[in-house]
Amino acid sequence: MNIGVFDSGLGGLTVVSAMLRYLKGVNIYYVADTANAPYGEKTKEQIIDFSIAITEYLIKNHNIDALVVACNTATSAAITELRNKYPNLIIVGTEPGLKPAISHSKTKKVGILATPATLNGEKYKSLVDELSDQYSVEVFEQACDGLVQQIENGETDTPKTISMLERWLAPMREANVDTIVLGCTHYPLVGKAIKQVIVHPVELIQTADAISKRVLSLLHERGHVNSGDTQLYIASTGDIKPSMVEYILGKKIEIDRIVI
Repeated sequence: MNIGVFDSGLGGLTVVSAMLRYLKGVNIYYVADTANAPYGEKTKEQIIDFSIAITEYLIKNHNIDALVVACNTATSAAITELRNKYPNLIIVGTEPGLKPAISHSKTKKVGILATPATLNGEKYKSLVDELSDQYSVEVFEQACDGLVQQIENGETDTPKTISMLERWLAPMREANVDTIVLGCTHYPLVGKAIKQVIVHPVELIQTADAISKRVLSLLHERGHVNSGDTQLYIASTGDIKPSMVEYILGKKIEIDRIVI
């Protein structure tokens, strides 16, 4: 089967990395929409337009059976429109792992790092309201303006990035937050830096494995036999750092430049 995956940049490759461990006998076509990055600072209407354009490209050029929206921001803004427009396509989104974070936390103080668009999105707000009604938990939200750009530039542990994280994480450290949700697929790439800044032991929650298992389950329902070689193809709409792609995936991958 053919699986399309997209994000505004490199972050979705953290999901692809997990998919490569779970999925066999598939073709994965990844689009990094770096020409329009970062999504977290765009309007909902812009993100919907980008998401539809990429989906159309993947359907037309690669005849995809499934689509993974490997971006929290795009999921929040566009997943409903995508599912309505492409009802026969398997579509799996990316949402902050708040529920597993709450279950894991001993202090019941949970941090969430995300883009402004994700934190302001209706899906996220409804999820927080729902879980707040079910559990006694204090949630510390932090919008991380500029962090995606730092990661895209390969600055995962430079002094500037550490300084940004220190400013954002200090209140969580002082409040004894013991679990932090990485609400953007880019953020696992600064996981070591986050732990360095927090100092005390902290669990970082990401959803790449859960997404991969969900995709596999839905493919099984369509008759997929999970065996054989998996091929990965990567394309970008703008500049992208090959060294970061290699860092995330552990190997060199040829990157095509495309226009959507």
